[in-house]
Amino acid sequence: MPAGRCLILLLAVAIVARAATFGNPNVHVDEDFYFTVARAMWGGAIPYLDIWDRKPVGLFLLYMPPAALPFRWGVWAYQAMALAAVVATAFLVVHMARRIAPDRGALLAGIAYILWLNLAGGQGGQAGVLHNLPMAGAAALILANERRRFAPDAMAMLLVGIALQIKYSVVFEGMFFGLWIMWRLHARGVAAARVAAQGAVLASIALLPTAAAAGYYAAIGQGAAFGYANFFSIAARKADPWTVRAGNLLHISLLLAPLIGMAVAGRGAAPARRFVLAWFAVSLGAIIVFGDWYLHYALPAFLPGTVAAAPFLGRVRKRWSAAILLLVAVAGEGVVIGNIAGRGTTAQFAASTDAIGHGRGCLYVYSGTPMLYASTGRPACSRWMFPGHLYLAHEAGAVGVDQLAEIDRILARGPDVITMRPPASGERAEARRRVMAVIGGHYWLVARLPMGDEIISVYRRRKG
Repeated sequence: MPAGRCLILLLAVAIVARAATFGNPNVHVDEDFYFTVARAMWGGAIPYLDIWDRKPVGLFLLYMPPAALPFRWGVWAYQAMALAAVVATAFLVVHMARRIAPDRGALLAGIAYILWLNLAGGQGGQAGVLHNLPMAGAAALILANERRRFAPDAMAMLLVGIALQIKYSVVFEGMFFGLWIMWRLHARGVAAARVAAQGAVLASIALLPTAAAAGYYAAIGQGAAFGYANFFSIAARKADPWTVRAGNLLHISLLLAPLIGMAVAGRGAAPARRFVLAWFAVSLGAIIVFGDWYLHYALPAFLPGTVAAAPFLGRVRKRWSAAILLLVAVAGEGVVIGNIAGRGTTAQFAASTDAIGHGRGCLYVYSGTPMLYASTGRPACSRWMFPGHLYLAHEAGAVGVDQLAEIDRILARGPDVITMRPPASGERAEARRRVMAVIGGHYWLVARLPMGDEIISVYRRRKG
């Protein structure tokens, strides 16, 4: 199929698969937060200093163009950005899969990539959806560089570096790419010293974007703040209870099992297929190493997994490959619709925004979506704007501040409005008690509104 027709088909599939979420400001708490941070950056906020998080600054920079628009247009724009990333990544999946599978299998692999995302929270602008594009570009360059030229390898590692500044979890795949390049040079007969030197250069290229970010913070005297937020805080975070983690791992395993089965059952050209299968294995290993195993952690593995599945999809009878993709499409759409029902519709979000109202008084989203900061335009009462950082037990001691002390400081400031959802799994009971004690004495209930399968309570401070 010509490239133009392939792109149009992939775009059509992606629009149909993701249309239910378009315009919804509450797709997932993570991307709600990325958008909110990016919007605050236009007002001069600096990540890690004015708004705390542990994601790379490159992710927030990526969200800045859509966040510059009026709120509703900005939501549509970031979702359009994510849609474009998905289609471009799927196109690269097709391109890479053609090296190990017939055209039909390659095309079906690109479609499979789009559909599989919906199963694991990839229906919006999750970090995994965005960093998969530069990682796909890097892999495509490595596969195509049959003459072992330095420039394509260097560009591939620069793309890895860009992906690292979207989410650090790609580090293992990036290391694999670098080691594969070095092994390929060694197999060609290049001297070990030259292989090592080139590997060092490629590693330096991959680290350039992160080094640039660290250099900026060092230049403004905040290198320690950058280092803690980006690296040390990750190690300090406690794991969820084993029962929760086991359930997450089982769910992820069920989503990945069909791709693993198709990858093993497929056939293809030996060198390219070895690369793809090894890449897929590394991506699976990275999921295990990082732990917690939230669903969206599977998104990076869907990229090499669908490429590896291409030979199988191209070899089986058309009705079987069609049945597989149809089943994934229906299941994925069910997940998306279920997420909307659970997290809230556009109309429900708008009702919460109206209940909070616009104004200069600060807002404290104790629990709920941080997107309410962006939709109301109200300032936050704290630089810890991601709600879970202050009330989740596994974040205690890992966010650079004592959680309860920061909650007390926020309450002493007298927020104009406080929002609360029902108690969540893993929430510190003492955190909620402290907030409710202050609410009982100084606030009145403005509204109790449905937000998906929960009720959001909006409290306004009494005058006088």
